[in-house]
Amino acid sequence: MKILLVKLSSLGDVVHAMPALQDIRLALPQAQIDWAVERAFAPLVERVDGVGRVVGCELRRWRKAPLSAQTRTEWRAFRRELRSEQYDAVIDLQGLTKSALVARAARLAPGGKRHAMANQTEGAGYEAPTRWVADAVHWMTPRIHAVARSRALCAQALGYAVPASTRYGLRAAGGARAASSDTVVLVHGSSRADKEWPEDHWLALGARLIAQGHSIGLPQGSDPERERSIRLARALGPQAEAWPRMDLGALADRFAASAGVIGVDSGLSHIAVALDRPHVQIYNFDTAWRTGPVVEDGEHQRQLSVFAAPAPSVEQVWSAWQRAGAR
Repeated sequence: MKILLVKLSSLGDVVHAMPALQDIRLALPQAQIDWAVERAFAPLVERVDGVGRVVGCELRRWRKAPLSAQTRTEWRAFRRELRSEQYDAVIDLQGLTKSALVARAARLAPGGKRHAMANQTEGAGYEAPTRWVADAVHWMTPRIHAVARSRALCAQALGYAVPASTRYGLRAAGGARAASSDTVVLVHGSSRADKEWPEDHWLALGARLIAQGHSIGLPQGSDPERERSIRLARALGPQAEAWPRMDLGALADRFAASAGVIGVDSGLSHIAVALDRPHVQIYNFDTAWRTGPVVEDGEHQRQLSVFAAPAPSVEQVWSAWQRAGAR
C-alpha cells in the first residue's frame, strides 16, 4: 500500500503530524508512506522513522509570484515528482486550500482515494476546498489536540484504532538521542510577537541556569531573532552562545544533544517535544491544550507547559524546569 501525507507547514504543524505516521507504520507495517511538505521543513521530515519519499514544494514562495515563469517551471517540476507514484490513499492533514491543491495534484492508484477532514476544529484553520477534492471526508471532534487530530484522521481513513501511546519517530543524526552536553537551549523567538517572553525574564532565567552549571544555547531563524540572541548572549556572558542559522536537521541534532529546552510556543519548541528532551513550553495564552506537550498518563513530568497572562513569571518557569527532569 502506498500512502501520501500532505502536511505542508508550518513547522509546529509538521511536527504535530509525525505521530500519525508512526501509527500508520504500526498498523500497516508494509506500507510505503511519503510526505509532501514545504522544502524548508524537508530536512526535519527526512529524520522521521519510516518516511519514504519527501516531496518538497515552495508554495509560500510561489504564491508571491504565481504567474511568473520561474513559478510555473518549478510547479510543473514539483507536480511531475509528486505524480511519479500512484497512491492508494492521499491524506490531507492540513485542511487548507493549498494542501487541497497538492492532494488534487497527486496521482491515485486504481481504487485509491483522497481523504480530508469534514469540519474545522477549535483554534485551527480550515478551508472548504479540502473537502471538495476529497473522495472521503471524516468528522473530527471539535475540541481536539493538534496531534490527536492528525492521528484520528489517518486512523479513520485507513481503518485502524489509534494506538494508546504517542511516538514521534524523530531521530538525530546517527540515531543519537541521549544528552551529551550541559547546554540548555532557550527558544525565545516565535512567528508572533504576542507569544514571546520578555527579554528580562530570559536574562533572569539564563543567569539561574548558568549558576546551576549549565551553558546556554540561543537559536535563531530570522534577523530579529538573531539580534535578540546576540543581545542575550552578550548580557549573559561567556557561558551563552548565539547559534548561527542552520537547517532544521542540524538544529534537531543540537537539540537532541542538549540538556533540555525552554521555549515559547513555537515550532522549535515542538521539535524538543518530538525529541523527548526535558522541556518547558511557555504560553501567554491558554492554548497549551491544543498544541502543548501531550499528557497521556497524568504523571508526565519530562515536558511541561506553563501558562499565565500576560506572561508566566520567571519563578513559574523555573519551578516547571525543576520538575521536568532537569539535571
